[in-house]
Amino acid sequence: MISIREQAYGLDVALYNEFTLADFKLFEEALTKRLAEREKPDVLLDLAELKDFTLDMALEELKFVREHEKDFGLIAIIVTDVWIKLAAHISGLLVHTRSQYFDTVEEAQAWLEHPVAA
Repeated sequence: MISIREQAYGLDVALYNEFTLADFKLFEEALTKRLAEREKPDVLLDLAELKDFTLDMALEELKFVREHEKDFGLIAIIVTDVWIKLAAHISGLLVHTRSQYFDTVEEAQAWLEHPVAA
């Protein structure tokens, strides 16, 4: 299940239970729409309630991210499960986006709203 909210900086996306290909298609549609409205939108990915993901979704996600890796700004990731964090980290290694991991939504939103220059 997926929840997507537009924010001034880009999108807040929360994933619950299993992330499926159908969920990813909604995510992809929202990201594409946001790209048309705002240059390099930032994304907050809340994976704290994510339990699993499907292989077809993971493959589609890698394809989409590689095609659009220079189109997005910051990626804030909230994750508690070690295996989900590992999968997110491996995915992040395959693209050239600036991402950061957080324990809470509030910390992630603060980073997106006021990023510290690297």
